[in-house]
Amino acid sequence: MKEYLKVGQIINTHGVKGEVKIYPLTDDINRFKKLKYVFRKVDDEYIKVDVEGIKYVKQFPILKLSNIDTMNDAEKLKNEYIYVDRENAVKLPEGAYFIADLIGLSVVSDDNKYLGKLTDVFSTGSNDVYEITDDNGKKYYIPAIKDVIKIIDLIEGKMIINIIEGLL
Repeated sequence: MKEYLKVGQIINTHGVKGEVKIYPLTDDINRFKKLKYVFRKVDDEYIKVDVEGIKYVKQFPILKLSNIDTMNDAEKLKNEYIYVDRENAVKLPEGAYFIADLIGLSVVSDDNKYLGKLTDVFSTGSNDVYEITDDNGKKYYIPAIKDVIKIIDLIEGKMIINIIEGLL
């Protein structure tokens, strides 16, 4: 499992005092109110940055990060992602998973036939859709519903699905 989870992407500056506008990558944008710090990924290293302030403009969180004090400083962060460590991640209800933990799982049918790797997750409103890519690059899309998804085992790195008629 990944130690750091993406919670947003810096999409723009806000004002002249170094604030940044965040595109949230989380179901609950109010979670930003609780952040005391976030991480930036610089090369392959995660750097802790204190959050000095938070406000919202429409559906976008606006963060004031420490040592980012001008619009020019903030401009340099555009398109970067911000992360939280697992310790500060939201607690998920039973049967819910972070997308980062699902990506890369091996997907097998309930009769133990290897189908490929889970390569993406799409939110559609009613249920998520999982993209499965086989070894030849062919993509399959399966609904993340109980009739299809039988077992998700993060320790084993495997997902077992029931192939209902017309699924693949």
